[in-house]
Amino acid sequence: MKKIYLDNAATTPVDSKVFNKMKPYFLEKYGNPSEFHKLGIEAKKAIEESRDNIANFLGAQKDEIIFTSCATESINLSHKGLIEAIASQGKVKRPHVISSQIEHKAVLETLNHLENQKMIDLSLVPVNKLGRIDLISLKKQIKTSTVLISIMYVNNEVGTIEPIKEIGEYIKKINKKRKTKIYFHTDATQAINYLDCKVNRLGVDLLSFSGHKIYGPKGIGGLYVRKGTPLVRQIDGGNQEKGLRAGTENTAFIVGISEAVNQIKQEKKKIKEIGRLRDLLIKGVLKIKGTELTGDPVNRVPGIASFIVKGVEGEAMVLLLSQKGIFVSSGSACTSDKLTPSHVLTAMGYDPILSHCSIRFSLGKDTTEADINYVLEEFPKIISKLRLMSPIKYE
Repeated sequence: MKKIYLDNAATTPVDSKVFNKMKPYFLEKYGNPSEFHKLGIEAKKAIEESRDNIANFLGAQKDEIIFTSCATESINLSHKGLIEAIASQGKVKRPHVISSQIEHKAVLETLNHLENQKMIDLSLVPVNKLGRIDLISLKKQIKTSTVLISIMYVNNEVGTIEPIKEIGEYIKKINKKRKTKIYFHTDATQAINYLDCKVNRLGVDLLSFSGHKIYGPKGIGGLYVRKGTPLVRQIDGGNQEKGLRAGTENTAFIVGISEAVNQIKQEKKKIKEIGRLRDLLIKGVLKIKGTELTGDPVNRVPGIASFIVKGVEGEAMVLLLSQKGIFVSSGSACTSDKLTPSHVLTAMGYDPILSHCSIRFSLGKDTTEADINYVLEEFPKIISKLRLMSPIKYE
């Protein structure tokens, strides 16, 4: 059976060069980086070299990079840590936070927790039909008590690129007139592979990223924290990671995420090819009657193409494609086990029934034109079969 992996937005395979860089830190250079003997010093050096490499990639300073277990932990540290720090200062009675309706659950659930604990007031900015932030609404929702704005760089379900640079410029402008600073966070998990993530260009104070979306291992992520941004650590213990993230550092995985970043630098030319193949896929799928591309057709990352297929349930499409060796998803992998409509698509104005008819193809650097041609050969037949069986009637 063929194996065509088009679910790279959920996770990527570990690049062989990344894996080879990691191996010595499992078998030979396995020292605890907190120890002062040779093996410990060797591990510590590898971590700091990795930190420096990622800082350079982001245009940041070395001590502004904190390693975590994943992007979700990075988001929890940035949001909970910032709100706890601001609360301890006593300058804002009830901090106000602004985010969007289409954020990853890692952001939404963290903010819901803070709101339920009565630690913040929360406002969620709407998006348009293309999944793009309503900047006018965002600006209107800013209050004197606003301390944090958190907007994702790229939406993980539809691939729309958000105007992070424009938001950053606006926040910088109004911060000059405010007594209380607004800190700006972006979840760059889906952006790192494709977009310029230089933190000063974007104007962000906090940026979250993950290893397993960029051909690195699962179980490692990071958080950029601009100097002067107050944070309270969320994991107590030792003084690792500048005192912000206790626990023995995962040297092998830190080396892995650093090498994954190196590969991004070296493989920029593949982005154009991924975009070409995505466009080929979009053109072919839209020839099928009753299909609709979701997200912004222009301002989107090269790797993601998501569709509404009228009259067919997303889960059924995923299962039948899998039987043909084509691996995709119906929305975000973190929530695909729930039979609730996509919060992203409903925020974009789609009827909940249509939201169940969504499917996401996410291409990667190993995707070939032959893969896309095979999908375009099999996918129409699967849709025709499912429409005959589906309780959702297609007209």
